[in-house]
Amino acid sequence: MAHKGRPKKIRFIQKMPKIIQFSPRGRPGRPDEIELTLDQFEAVKLADYQGFDQSRGAMVMRISRPSFGRILREARKRIADALVNGKAIKIHMGDVQVGVQAHDFTLKNLKEEIEEFKARTRKVIAGIQSDEAG
Repeated sequence: MAHKGRPKKIRFIQKMPKIIQFSPRGRPGRPDEIELTLDQFEAVKLADYQGFDQSRGAMVMRISRPSFGRILREARKRIADALVNGKAIKIHMGDVQVGVQAHDFTLKNLKEEIEEFKARTRKVIAGIQSDEAG
């Protein structure tokens, strides 16, 4: 069956997770499993571990703020299910395209990146305006 709708936008992550599976202890047998996609992992890492607000997290992943919020909400729901019900968490690619960032973002270097983007945008606009005038 062909995929319907818009193709998913590339979601950028800072780097691949160090481990891809977490499993509870103290429970006999093999636990049930939930899957966490790489973009969900990245959203939780940015928001809950690094302390980015949703707007800044969205900028780092190069997606819209509403998309970041949806991804984060679903990730938190899945993680809560695993913690409450003693399920293993498995991180996988999911149905997304992932681009890996060249470096980690901190709040400081994210602000620098935003200023550089604004400067590039001003240059482009100035070039367009001079072309229209000339």
